[in-house]
Amino acid sequence: MIERLSAEFGSFPEILAAWAETQPDHPALLDDAGALSWAEMLDRIDRIAARLIDTGLERGQSVAILGTSSINYALVFLAAIRAGGVAAPLTTSASAEQLAGMARDSGAQHLFIDRAKADELGSDFMADLMRVPLEDIGAWMAPPGTTAPAFGPEPGDPFNIIYSSGTTGIPKGIVHSHAMRWRQFASTALSYLVGGLSVRSLASTPLYSNTTMVAFLAPLFAGGTVRIMGKFDCAKWLQHAQDDRTTVTMLVPVQYQRLMDFEDFDDFDLSSLAMKYCTSAPFSPELKREVLKRMPGGLVEIYSMTEGGVVCLLQADQFPEKLHTVGRPAPGSVMKVVDDDDNEVAPGTPGNLIGRSETMMSGYKNRPDKTAEAQWTDPDTGEVWMRMGDIGRVDEDGFVELVGRAKDMIISGGFNIYPSDLEAELEKEPDVAEAAVVGIASKQWGETPVGFAVLREGARTCEEICGAVNARLGKTQRLSALHAIDEMPRSHIGKLLKTELRDRAQRLG
Repeated sequence: MIERLSAEFGSFPEILAAWAETQPDHPALLDDAGALSWAEMLDRIDRIAARLIDTGLERGQSVAILGTSSINYALVFLAAIRAGGVAAPLTTSASAEQLAGMARDSGAQHLFIDRAKADELGSDFMADLMRVPLEDIGAWMAPPGTTAPAFGPEPGDPFNIIYSSGTTGIPKGIVHSHAMRWRQFASTALSYLVGGLSVRSLASTPLYSNTTMVAFLAPLFAGGTVRIMGKFDCAKWLQHAQDDRTTVTMLVPVQYQRLMDFEDFDDFDLSSLAMKYCTSAPFSPELKREVLKRMPGGLVEIYSMTEGGVVCLLQADQFPEKLHTVGRPAPGSVMKVVDDDDNEVAPGTPGNLIGRSETMMSGYKNRPDKTAEAQWTDPDTGEVWMRMGDIGRVDEDGFVELVGRAKDMIISGGFNIYPSDLEAELEKEPDVAEAAVVGIASKQWGETPVGFAVLREGARTCEEICGAVNARLGKTQRLSALHAIDEMPRSHIGKLLKTELRDRAQRLG
């Protein structure tokens, strides 16, 4: 298997079949409802794939999936790819209008949906598609012993579509090819095998999120076991990690924070953890430090986008003095820091991050205009780079420090204000548990910064805290207001929704 995974390109369905032949009785998928061995998993994947083809699925056509993560959800995802189709998981938190828009955009003729979501959306939702209840997949798939026709993927064939988590309009469909997924996860699986790691993964983020693929696809490439959690819960996560002897996991920062705050955290045995990953949202140095202290195994922060571009890795346990950064570009990744005219800036100067790697999207589904906006083509070499959407700077050791999102930068009186600088000052205050800063329109300055803070019990007033912080800031940086908030608005994977904060700040005046 090491030789296969070392190849420049290979077939994910063939890798799964090879593992099933090698270790038929080894556990493959687990959830709260049951478990499947590798032989059982492959049998169900083949039978679902065969039925998809019998009911009209064509090569390169999408299969839409909507519901809470489960073994059946995972089987449909994998079967769509086995059949030569494209897995198109839909974001459960989206509105009915957005969900219908995503399903139409994907080109799917099949919609696999769980009962909870079907009841919520009603029988008329996407009634023109073949709707299959995820709970009834066993009765729907082809008879036992059925195998799907052989499928040999080409490198450029679409593997999946991941829909962006935009808060307005129809999210964009990010298309990943078979080559992209192979380059991304075959090497990770190879590192596990070469290192002799027995891969037992705990996947606790939704299967419609690209974040989860690190804990789902890579472990399957390695012939491992994946436990799928339908909904994150600290007690259940810790119990699973202890009982399964979990070795690999992916968590977003808000999940790490909840675990660190969980009263009974230290009562569980997590000694099997060998590698923990984190991505998708800012991971504060303080939280990294606490995770390193209290959770065993390595800790790797991954910085990139679902669209691809540069991939930065921070091996936090090896570089404790660099926890304020997101690490250095990974092998095969290249990054530049440029100004608004796409000219490279001096080292250490903040600027727009652009990057390229071997793990970049094919493009946005049906959106060549948006694809072009997201890319930059080098006029000298013709190389395509992705605009990362972040402002950052590179230190003398090549580590990348994020300053903020480009769209979140505040221009007040002609001066650039980076929200992260103000947020860091707010969080120095002992009364502030968490802070966020956004810019709102100002007649006098163009934009002005407004802060939000989750306050600790017995905190001073917002006016007192704001005054203390402003006393440390330069005149052009000072907050015009600070508002208390019970909880920061976040997406399903923990990303702070600054659009909602901006709207709230405008309403508050």
